[in-house]
Amino acid sequence: MDARTVWVTGAGSGMGRASALIAAQDGRAIALSGRRAGALEEVAAEIRAAGGTALVVPLDVADRAAVKAAALRIEEELGSIEALVLSAGLNSPRRYWRDQDLEEFAAITDTNLLGPVSVIDAVLPGMRERGAGTIVLISSYSAWRFSPDAGAAYSASKTALGPLAATLNAQENQHGVRACHLCPGDVDSDFLNQRPEVPGAADRAVMLSPEDVGRAVSFVLTSPPHVVIDELVLSPAKPAAGTAA
Repeated sequence: MDARTVWVTGAGSGMGRASALIAAQDGRAIALSGRRAGALEEVAAEIRAAGGTALVVPLDVADRAAVKAAALRIEEELGSIEALVLSAGLNSPRRYWRDQDLEEFAAITDTNLLGPVSVIDAVLPGMRERGAGTIVLISSYSAWRFSPDAGAAYSASKTALGPLAATLNAQENQHGVRACHLCPGDVDSDFLNQRPEVPGAADRAVMLSPEDVGRAVSFVLTSPPHVVIDELVLSPAKPAAGTAA
């Protein structure tokens, strides 16, 4: 099958799930990756029920060998990968120097920074060869404006995605590849469960929805090929206290 294929990581819930569903509405084949196979199957079923094409590829993006194998499988079953939406993320309730664990710190950076690098590294040669590709790095508002409550590991790893996108654009625009550093503020999703204090209904009511972020991702994916959206920041009109992810 040779279709316009989008590979979404972190696709089982939240922003990744919303991005996958909205991208599928544009007629793209969607490869769904994440650590929870059951959640991915639910998203795939929803896409297929609407007449779309979805492939479930369970994956921990911190496993570099598995990332390469996943990329090969997607290309074999769905065709060339036109776009990446990198939404897999990790944080911890232990966010301060006084209580952080270095193993946990490493796991966060492996997922948030090295994970996207591994996925991009696996797909970029094909994009370069074809002269086209779009990469959306779903980051965080705390990568755009420092937020002391987001945590050292999370802030450092997400902030690094900005230079990652900028370097891709500086080096790969000439080959038809473009990257966007997408920085959403507070989003009402399962990711909030990783906060030291999980927000209640009143706080969640004024946050962005995953669908808000999914529409922003679609805007980037559907922009004309000559348009590079280097960075896109989203925030709620009436944000809840704090901007930690």
